[in-house]
Amino acid sequence: MHYFIGDLGHLFVITSFVSAILATYAFFQAQKEGSNWKQYSKLIFYVHAVSIIGVCVTLFLIIHNHYFEYHYAYNYTSKILPYYYQISSFWNGQEGSFLLWMFWNVILGLVIIHTNKKWKAPVMTVFAFTQIFLTSMILGVVVFNVKIGSSPFILLRDAVQDPIFNMNPDFVPQDGRGLNPLLQNYWMVIHPPTLFLGFASTVVPFAYCMGGLMKKDYKEWIRPALPWAQFSAAILGIGILMGAYWAYETLNFGGYWNWDPVENAIYVPWLVLVAAIHTMIAFRKSPTALKTSIILVTATYILIIYSTFLTRSGILGNTSVHSFTDLGLSGQLLIYLLVFIGITTFLIARSWKKMPSESSEISAYSREFWIFMGAVTLSLMAFQVILPTSIPVYNSFMGLFGIDSNVAPPVDQVAFYTDFQLYFAIVLAILSGTGQFFWWNKMDKTKLKESLTLPVIISLIVSAAIFVLARIQDPAYLALLTASVYSVVANGKILLQFSKSNIKLSGGSIAHIGVAMMLIGILFSSGYSKILSKNNTGLLWNKEFPDEVNQNNLLLFLNEPRQMGEYSLHYKGIRKKTTDHGFVDINSVAATGHPLKLVVTADEVSSSGKQLNPGDTVDIINAENSYFEVLYEKESGKSFTLYPRLQINETMGMTVFSPDINRTVTADLYSHVRTFPDPEQEIEWSEEESVKVVPGTQFFINDYVAVLKDIQAVNNLEGVQLAEGDIAVKAIIEIEGETKTYTAEPYYIIKDRMAGKIPATVYDLASKITIQEILPAENSFVLGISRTQKDWIILEAVEKPFINILWLGTFLFSIGFGIAIYRRYTEFKQMRNKGME
Repeated sequence: MHYFIGDLGHLFVITSFVSAILATYAFFQAQKEGSNWKQYSKLIFYVHAVSIIGVCVTLFLIIHNHYFEYHYAYNYTSKILPYYYQISSFWNGQEGSFLLWMFWNVILGLVIIHTNKKWKAPVMTVFAFTQIFLTSMILGVVVFNVKIGSSPFILLRDAVQDPIFNMNPDFVPQDGRGLNPLLQNYWMVIHPPTLFLGFASTVVPFAYCMGGLMKKDYKEWIRPALPWAQFSAAILGIGILMGAYWAYETLNFGGYWNWDPVENAIYVPWLVLVAAIHTMIAFRKSPTALKTSIILVTATYILIIYSTFLTRSGILGNTSVHSFTDLGLSGQLLIYLLVFIGITTFLIARSWKKMPSESSEISAYSREFWIFMGAVTLSLMAFQVILPTSIPVYNSFMGLFGIDSNVAPPVDQVAFYTDFQLYFAIVLAILSGTGQFFWWNKMDKTKLKESLTLPVIISLIVSAAIFVLARIQDPAYLALLTASVYSVVANGKILLQFSKSNIKLSGGSIAHIGVAMMLIGILFSSGYSKILSKNNTGLLWNKEFPDEVNQNNLLLFLNEPRQMGEYSLHYKGIRKKTTDHGFVDINSVAATGHPLKLVVTADEVSSSGKQLNPGDTVDIINAENSYFEVLYEKESGKSFTLYPRLQINETMGMTVFSPDINRTVTADLYSHVRTFPDPEQEIEWSEEESVKVVPGTQFFINDYVAVLKDIQAVNNLEGVQLAEGDIAVKAIIEIEGETKTYTAEPYYIIKDRMAGKIPATVYDLASKITIQEILPAENSFVLGISRTQKDWIILEAVEKPFINILWLGTFLFSIGFGIAIYRRYTEFKQMRNKGME
């Protein structure tokens, strides 16, 4: 038992919590002129930082060293888990993901301490105060019969009620349950850290805003906060897009965004943050947007806390594939949310009348008007999503007053949210194109006409051409495409101007072009996604299947071609993925004593062309994973092979199907298996059909031509001890399959004057061959042939046109934000060097 490392980790947790409280007090006192707390506050935060890093290190050591006496290690990892997935298992549980959030907060706090002396004390007061709540989530202590937090260092025997611990309190399982199959993807190694960095970074502009309100310095906080707000929006946006790509590659709903409640809960604060960035930029030119900026910046962080409450309180129940189970933290999360709502409301209300504002009306030809319209649109988009997403919260709230509320979320959530967001996106695309002209130029009616004429004409011509070529008829899609093309053209015109003057000013235009391209990519890849695997046979694959499965999927039998539009599909069988040789046939390998090693049992050529011989061993990547090999061929001779994945975690009772994708410039072909025969179900064989065969002559096995090539005596037979007088022979039978020749070797044994038979099974041909009788006088043999149903899969294939425009748009979006962040940070550094920050 490894008690020390768990005790050390828990000590680090307690230290981090206490130091967060002390750091909050110290930084708050350090705001006063001549305070002695300035030096102490920094030292206390260093202690806090070391404690958080210590918690991270100890927890990872427990995971990496497979200390399964700890509940966290047992629940989220296993011995066969690759190293990089051990990293993923660190944040698989609530405690680990909270810890990741705290880690990023510490890193960001250290950056603030060493880059901004003027705002260090008020900003770090907010940082440290936030850490009090976050560290409390992993305390795992009981005070006055109230449990505070859930410790990642709890022992398995204390977390699980099992009789074995009554008999042996020191019992340690030999292996853990493993990582959720859905999370065994390389995107899950980088997506959560990116997303949580985005989560954590939203506290920086919030802390500057709160610091400004505490200091009653209502304007100056915006300059240092702006680059951080842009950084946060960029990282959070990239994290969201990484999650979308993970869903596209791993989940089998056929897309990248499903309007899942947890997806919505992250999407909403990002929208509000982007709106805040625009009003903060507008405030640099006019005091009009100050109050709006304060409201939006504070709302962003409140929504981050609210999304945490939605995800981790268990209130969403089974409405989300992303939500955590409730670990008893819902009360703490609610307190966290209410405290920050109360503090921000108090500070804003206290300062509202003292904030500078513009009393004159905003002209429709002013930059402030167009930015404000954009911020309003983004906020309305957020409101439209968060309101229905919060229905479970509303029902629970009403239940507190004894009111049985059964308000149901949208039945078809994809259609519900998409219909609203589509029209908002049209408005947003138009604003993002038009607003740029107002931002960089003083406009009146004449100048506006001159500026917009060319972009509008080009946009209409390009859009019309796309309408005709793509045969777009839906009015909403027509409007979205036209607006998006207009945004690309209008921002492209502005970008062209910057390329001749100052490229540092181009960040906004590039980001807007990226967003517009994302909208175009979403329009085509989702709106014009085409199911290729339509069932045109008129038959039901299974009466128990939903209509959608029977209508939109193809039944593929092993090695039997089936036409699918321009493709001929060939299901080749189930494969295992090796580390060095590509894929190998599952029927040509067998298990060894090591879970990640297989032994070759028959001559096999791997997908990489490597010749493998019986007795060779191969290393596999993951024992839980199997792959269905499906060959796609065109009449032109072009072909490609896809390997949709099957992952079975018996400990968790999970079976997960993941797609494989053939990517081209113009479209993705997205394929995944919906179902296949239950591998645990015993194979039902037909009664044996007897065939008399003479060596060298042809006969048929399940309609395949076969030849009995030879009969050989066998002296050694694995698993059978042959004594003197015993006889064993094997038949060598070659069978011509659709794509290759198979060799079957059934055995006939006479041992202790009793006959025994060992059949040969050729799974690819759904056949089993037995030597029933040897007829020496006739130089012939009687073979028994049994048949079964061929292996099969039900496959869905979907074409995603022009999805690469979406991914290209995300790249430009990131580049644009990067340029904007660099520009604003440069401005901040210049002011800091002048002693003004």
